[in-house]
Amino acid sequence: MIEFSRHKMNRIIAHLDMDAFFASVEEVTTPSFKGKPIVVGSDPNDGKGRGVVSTANYKARVYGIKSAMPISIAWRLSQEAKKQSKEEVIFLPVDFSLYGKVSKSVLQTIKKYSNNVEQASIDEFYFDLSFTSSFRAVEDVCQKIKQEIKEKEKITCSIGIGPNKLVSKIAAGIKKPDGIFLVRDLDVKNFLNPLSIRELPGIGPKTGEFLNKKGINKIGDLIKFSKEELKEVLGKNGESIYYKARGIDDSPVLEYHQVKSIGEQTTFSKNTLEPIFIHSALKRLSDSVFKSFERSAFTTFGTITITARFFDFETKTSSKSFKMAIDKSNKKKFELEILKLLLPFLDKRSNPKRKPIRLIGVRIEKLI
Repeated sequence: MIEFSRHKMNRIIAHLDMDAFFASVEEVTTPSFKGKPIVVGSDPNDGKGRGVVSTANYKARVYGIKSAMPISIAWRLSQEAKKQSKEEVIFLPVDFSLYGKVSKSVLQTIKKYSNNVEQASIDEFYFDLSFTSSFRAVEDVCQKIKQEIKEKEKITCSIGIGPNKLVSKIAAGIKKPDGIFLVRDLDVKNFLNPLSIRELPGIGPKTGEFLNKKGINKIGDLIKFSKEELKEVLGKNGESIYYKARGIDDSPVLEYHQVKSIGEQTTFSKNTLEPIFIHSALKRLSDSVFKSFERSAFTTFGTITITARFFDFETKTSSKSFKMAIDKSNKKKFELEILKLLLPFLDKRSNPKRKPIRLIGVRIEKLI
């Protein structure tokens, strides 16, 4: 086991990822759900639902259902499984209040073992263990955290350990569910090289497909290219990918994040260009966003953004920034500007083919 003195200590960062978090919490809350295939997300509406899957537990994933999949496809897969006499999928709505309570409890457990914890999302956490004396001690701490969460919440998590946030996050997915995977500094290259390029943050489906067509399939293929070559192929994202492919990440573990925006969106039950219907939905969204702003510690915001997604999934945004920021007494101005941003999507200015809209979103940014 490798030992190292504190003054020469390299960073040791852990990434804890809850296993099928929403679905796992639902199983604990309702014992009759235990061991059943569960999908948490939008209402499937007998296959006519318009939203997506938030979480599918591991039994549901066997049916091919996964996070971010359209709920209509998840429903179809569940019905195919049912025809094969497989256990029927339970579809549940998202309950953020319930999940938030469990998430807060998990955070408090981690804070017992590290004084530098960053909550990356409702079910993901980074924490710094650089103060420990050995890799054995690091794994012992992570095992204690896993065990305490399992005893308190009756759910499992997976933990990746590495020299930085990037490596630890990727490592957390290697032995899911309920696993621990440690990557030492000297092993980073051997760990990353065989993995798919899609494991790197910043390489989504389109970029992945683009690189695959060029014969770049593994992370090890990426490191054959210079920084300049990747910037030429991938634009401004190329430099970031150059460092990520080499496991280089100096980003700190930050206990507090500055909130960059407040926003909400809604998917319509049917595609539409009906002005009264869309305006009514916009009013509900803008009321909710402004109410969240009023409850926040922020005093002003400087930018408003509208998102419109059409029936063919083409997505457009429109924004306006203000020299004089909007404060909590300016709701009427906010509502007027939101409406002015939306209207071009209802006619040929921003929607020349007059395509029906399936989703709209409202977001405020540059919060002070």
